[in-house]
Amino acid sequence: MNWRMSLFLLLIVSFWVSFSPPSIFPQDELWKRIDEGLFLSEFTSQKISLVRIDPKYYSFKLLCASERNRVRMTARQWCQKQDLISAINAGMFQTDGITNVGYMKNFNHINSPRLNTKYKAVLAFNPVDATVPEIQIIDLKCHDFERLKDKYQTLIQGIRMISCRQENVWEKQDKMWNIAAFGLDKGGNGLFMFTESRYSVHDFINILLSLPISLYNAMYLEGGPEATLYFSKMGVEFEKIGGHDTDLNADGFPRIARTLPNVIGIVKKSR
Repeated sequence: MNWRMSLFLLLIVSFWVSFSPPSIFPQDELWKRIDEGLFLSEFTSQKISLVRIDPKYYSFKLLCASERNRVRMTARQWCQKQDLISAINAGMFQTDGITNVGYMKNFNHINSPRLNTKYKAVLAFNPVDATVPEIQIIDLKCHDFERLKDKYQTLIQGIRMISCRQENVWEKQDKMWNIAAFGLDKGGNGLFMFTESRYSVHDFINILLSLPISLYNAMYLEGGPEATLYFSKMGVEFEKIGGHDTDLNADGFPRIARTLPNVIGIVKKSR
């Protein structure tokens, strides 16, 4: 093989590696390190953004308008006002614009006292002792919620997407929208997950399970125009905003972030 042919083949391989989608790379190369215990990943072909958070280095916080004079803010504003690195919806809310659709408790504050029998997942963090993980999704079909609920200061109920056996538990449907969700990987890291593409939730779950991110389980947070993910750290900043399945803004006009009553945020722990 002459040198011209060798050079041509080398250029072809280099081009293929540079422009192939992230999912072909080994798992360690999927994640962009922002800081210790904090990583980002973007699956461009599916338009899925992920923030991976190691609870050894970061604290999770629930911010509620019901605790703060009922003032709703965008995810960006919650981050700026409360010194958060990133924030995502804490769940769907009732028609009063403040109260979560399922049970929601933050230390001594009760945003929503009712355990919704239809929703089978409860995100739990701020543990009271070391006998439980720092953060977990309590699966009401697999775990003993009555035993675990008093082990955590913060509880957020939502709709289960992936069971503790890594099964897609969402029924198939025709409607599609942007989705904000929370997941845990098999290493115990928290995952803020957002899709700018519109999917049915069932299909979105199947995509997540197919990605090389070691996903363990997941909980639905919000869909459509209220779905939001904001991030700002080390010079990296982005704001992901959802829309309706028939949203005319899909043609390129900027979407306007909605104000949210409840968000999950992260702050770095002091060492």
